[in-house]
Amino acid sequence: MVESVYTWIGFIVFVLMMLALDLYVFNKKPHEIKIREALIWSAVWIGLALLFNYGIYIWMGKEKAMEFLTAYVVEKSLSVDNLFVFIMIFGFFNVKLEFQHKILFWGILGALILRAIFIVAGIALIHYFHWIIYVFGVFLIFTGIKIPFQKDKKIEPDKNILVRLFKKFMPVSGDTEKGKLFLRANYKTYATPLFIALIMIEFSDLIFAVDSIPAVLAISNDTFIVYTSNVFAILGLRSLYFALAGMVTYFRFLKFGLSAILIFVGVKMCISGFFVIPTLASLSVILGVLLVSILASVFIPVKE
Repeated sequence: MVESVYTWIGFIVFVLMMLALDLYVFNKKPHEIKIREALIWSAVWIGLALLFNYGIYIWMGKEKAMEFLTAYVVEKSLSVDNLFVFIMIFGFFNVKLEFQHKILFWGILGALILRAIFIVAGIALIHYFHWIIYVFGVFLIFTGIKIPFQKDKKIEPDKNILVRLFKKFMPVSGDTEKGKLFLRANYKTYATPLFIALIMIEFSDLIFAVDSIPAVLAISNDTFIVYTSNVFAILGLRSLYFALAGMVTYFRFLKFGLSAILIFVGVKMCISGFFVIPTLASLSVILGVLLVSILASVFIPVKE
């Protein structure tokens, strides 16, 4: 138990240190993040996740290491779909490229807290009400079937219930030039469109977590494995966003891959009481589906 507490403390301290370095050292001055820089940072975050995975293999064994790797790949792959929502939100609010990193930083920091609540609640539900895993499974299958038929919807923040409620409590300024979330004028505090964009980023991640966390819970019910895999996937989300924002046209078939992954994981949850799919087999299926969808996006020409 003492070792477990120290492990949690050490992990949280590490995450806070990396976030502090990211915001106050490497990205102290707002700037437009180019594809090359984004790809380098994506590689750094993936490398750290794999290094952590090796640490789990040393201290917790092969099975836990495989669970972490599979959960990380699932979380990472499903997060790609959310990145396209980020692109639409930033475009709608006309958020300048140099300010997008700051909004994503605070958005992901909030997501880390929300994910912890979701994961603890999800594992508790499955522990005391095991039948709910089948509900999660059916939900994932339904979501996976629905994804290919979904059309891009225009983002209308004024119709969003969170934005409408927020405007009732605080006035909103139209100034985004200084890159601040709040402004002070005439003895009043105003929220800026950047803060509303942050609200929508958090809201979209909340919706995304409803899909992704049940998927990861199908892989492992170890709280430490589930949360750390989520954290590492989320920490690399910003870099992946800036990388994909410049290459979005290359991955037009990715939503079909995500659909297949959700259906597969949902089926795995539904049959878990009768047949357990080995972790290695799950990882192979997930990586295979991702590879096929990405290769199809790159090599199949776009129709005029």
